[in-house]
Amino acid sequence: MIHWLGYSAICLNLASMAMKNVLCLRLLSLLANGIYIFYGILLNAPPLIIGCSIAVIIHAYHIYILKKSK
Repeated sequence: MIHWLGYSAICLNLASMAMKNVLCLRLLSLLANGIYIFYGILLNAPPLIIGCSIAVIIHAYHIYILKKSK
């Protein structure tokens, strides 16, 4: 049952790669990485938690820059 979180994160991540709009891509990737973090916590997988936490920070920063430039 827990693995459905991982599958949903994969689906969101793949969907984000199909986006032409950079803001949508970043938002979906941020959401996917947030799910991956929760999934990593449930699996007790520190590499997944650390890697996705860094990705969340990077996506949040780029979303901030995109919003600020508009």
